Amino acid sequence: MSAMRANHRHRRSKSEPVSLIKCLTECGRGEDVEVVSVNAGFNAQRRLYNLGIYPGSVIRKKKDAPFRGPLQIIVKGTNIVLGRGLASKIYVRCGESCTFD
Repeated sequence: MSAMRANHRHRRSKSEPVSLIKCLTECGRGEDVEVVSVNAGFNAQRRLYNLGIYPGSVIRKKKDAPFRGPLQIIVKGTNIVLGRGLASKIYVRCGESCTFD
């Protein structure tokens, strides 16, 4: 009985927006997304933090190079190019326009 009550408390209301957490490499282009976490080593995390990529910051994916090349993103009006390996360690919260790929 208590398990049913716990599930009932965590149900989302219909007016609450749906958000999806994905890797930056999985998100579409042109959408503003919020950084949830950076799952990288100390030096890589420090480099990303210095570039303005930290939990709570808003970034936009501008370009996706073909053949698994680097990504171009916009952070606080600055264009930054990240390798796909480093970009895959950045987890972002997508809005309603994100789809399940």
